[in-house]
Amino acid sequence: MTGSLVRRAGRAFTAGTVASAVAAIAVVSAEAVLAARREYVDPDSAPALEGEFGDTAGREVRLVLLGDSTGAGLGVGAVGETVGGQLAQRLARRGYRVRLAGVAVSGSRCRDLGLQVSRALLGRPDIAVICIGANDALRGVRLPSIRRDLAEAVGRLQRAGVHTFVGTCPDLGASRALAQPLRAIAGRRGRQVAAAEAAATRAANGEPIDIGLITGPVFRADPGTLSEDCFHPSADGYRLWAEALHPAVEAAARDRAAAKPRRRA
Repeated sequence: MTGSLVRRAGRAFTAGTVASAVAAIAVVSAEAVLAARREYVDPDSAPALEGEFGDTAGREVRLVLLGDSTGAGLGVGAVGETVGGQLAQRLARRGYRVRLAGVAVSGSRCRDLGLQVSRALLGRPDIAVICIGANDALRGVRLPSIRRDLAEAVGRLQRAGVHTFVGTCPDLGASRALAQPLRAIAGRRGRQVAAAEAAATRAANGEPIDIGLITGPVFRADPGTLSEDCFHPSADGYRLWAEALHPAVEAAARDRAAAKPRRRA
C-alpha cells in the first residue's frame, strides 16, 4: 500500500513538474514575443560618432568605437553624450587632443566585427573600444562562436598596434524592456557571454572591462540610466560606462601619446 502511494505521488509530482515547466516556457515565450514587438529607439537616430576634442596643442590620440548600438551611441542625440564622446571629453580634459571615430553598427554581434575592424584600421587608431555582446546573448549565439569571433577581431587590432579594450556584455537583467522572468534569464545569459568575451579578449592580448559587473547595480536601481525605450543607455548610462572604461583608456592614451612626437599648433 505504501509503495503504491509513493508511486502515485511520484507520478503526480512528475506530472506537476512537467506542467509547471511547460507553463514557464509558455510565459517566457510570450514575453520574448512582446519584447521583440516593442518600439525601440530608431537605429538611424544615433549621432554621427566623429569629431575632435581638446586643445590643438595637446598630444594627439586617435580613438575608435566598434561594436553594436551601444558603441554607436543609440539612445542619445549628441555625440558628446555617447560613451565614445564622453571618453573623448575626459581625455581632452587631461590635455589630449582626441580624434574620435566610430564604426559600430546597431544590431551587430561578434561575428559582424570583421568589417568594422577593416574600416577602423583605415583611420590608423591608437586605441579601440569595442562594446558588444547584448545581441549575442539575446539571440542565443553559442559561446565558442563568440570567443572565436571576438578573439579574431581583437587579435587583428592588437597586431596592427592598436591598444584594444572590450566593454563586455552589459547587465541585461537591468533592462526594463524585458519582463520577468525573461529579464532574469537574459541577465544570467549576459553574464555567461561577458565571461566568454573576457576570456577571448585576454587570449588575444586585449583588455576586457566588465561593464555589467561595474555598472549593473546602478542601472538596476536608477531608471534614469536607460533611454526612452528602457533598453539602450541614456546619457547618464553612457556616462557610467565611460567612467568604467576611462582609467584603462587614459593609461593607454598616456603610453601612446608619449611615443608620438608633439605636433605644432
